[in-house]
Amino acid sequence: MRSVVYPGTFDPITNGHVDLIYRAARLFDRVTVAVAADTGKIPLFSTAERVQLVQASIIDCPNVEILAFEGLLVNFARVRHVGVIMRGLRAVSDFEYEFQLAGMNRRMAPDIETLFLTPAEQYAYISSSLVREIARLGGDVSTFVTPAVQAALNDRFR
Repeated sequence: MRSVVYPGTFDPITNGHVDLIYRAARLFDRVTVAVAADTGKIPLFSTAERVQLVQASIIDCPNVEILAFEGLLVNFARVRHVGVIMRGLRAVSDFEYEFQLAGMNRRMAPDIETLFLTPAEQYAYISSSLVREIARLGGDVSTFVTPAVQAALNDRFR
């Protein structure tokens, strides 16, 4: 079985993330969306809320599972018997950090590969942090996120 893990904070999940998940679901037999609990940041949504928002955003995709995880991603991947980590690249500026992560993961787990996918061009500029900022300032985020995420953001910033 070809399996991939797509990790992230997903705070919140955007249409760019959704695009990558559906594309991965066509390429792999099983896609695990791994919502990171240990983010090193102060997230807007709790881990449980972020898992729920991902679940609400991925519809009719039976080969996708959404799980929270703590600790090292390579350890999570090993426990789940996943040999590929998928990361999204929006712009060249993402590459340096993602390249560094891939190198560290390869050093800790040489048996796990990293795959990079780019989102469709209409999503290439979307980031969770920009979506949070627009929502916080009362802007319309409906073209950047699913309706469930838009509702959650509206509730959070009322």
